[in-house]
Amino acid sequence: MSVPFSLCTVEAGGRPVACVERDGRYFRLPKDLMALLAEGAQLDKLLGGEEVKADRILTPLQYPGKVLCAGANYYDHLKEMGVPDLRKEAQRLFFFFKPPRNALVGPGRTVRYPADSKMFDWEVELAAVIGRRSRRLTMANALDAVAAYTIGIDLSARDLNRAPETFYKLDWVAGKAQDTCCPLGPRLVPAKFIRDPQDLALKLSVNGEPKQDARTSGMIFDIREQLVTLSAIMTLDPGDVVLTGTPAGVGFPKQTFLKPGDRIDAEIESIGRLSVDIGEPA
Repeated sequence: MSVPFSLCTVEAGGRPVACVERDGRYFRLPKDLMALLAEGAQLDKLLGGEEVKADRILTPLQYPGKVLCAGANYYDHLKEMGVPDLRKEAQRLFFFFKPPRNALVGPGRTVRYPADSKMFDWEVELAAVIGRRSRRLTMANALDAVAAYTIGIDLSARDLNRAPETFYKLDWVAGKAQDTCCPLGPRLVPAKFIRDPQDLALKLSVNGEPKQDARTSGMIFDIREQLVTLSAIMTLDPGDVVLTGTPAGVGFPKQTFLKPGDRIDAEIESIGRLSVDIGEPA
């Protein structure tokens, strides 16, 4: 399904510029996307101005207050990770954070391999962008809080995520909050242009080799349930990003991981492709 236009942030003249994107051309917006979201702008109604020559594409949101990620939220992913009871009632919806200014990057040679990791893994995820301040959403109104959708890649240092010598066994910050660990973009598609976010194809390949191929219908807890749970815990603000989980095909079950020089291509139906290259450790 094609969409009338999308929204992005490009670098032009050494500065980030928010734009409407149509057919590979970029048209300047009067404010950055975070400011427009904060003002309650209807993203599907935005009109760009003068055409902009883009030097490169940046991550579209510069920068949200929160990046929230749902863990273990696809049935096939639970199965490949060896979870014995796959019933929904046996699962608990949980989230972790990524630091927006340090983790979010756009397409290109943007990701740095974590210096202390040997088990750097990939996950493609549909990302929902919040469009209005929200608290205690309901199943009936939860999707009304979503302004746009985009592609997220949750990169994880699986070995640093482990803390077997401690009583809690996991270190979510070391495993999930490394610099450049959350490519996001390359565009925002207004929610009104996505017919059914709960039935989109998503794929990921590494160096051209297919790794993940599924549909968002495979989520255990759907987008509405995630937003209801999150908004009961905290206030969701305009521009906040919610990564909604990843399907089967990650590297950990086969002990196959990324290395410097690898290329990741992540695709989601109606949104496009987000491609990044893995660089040497910083």
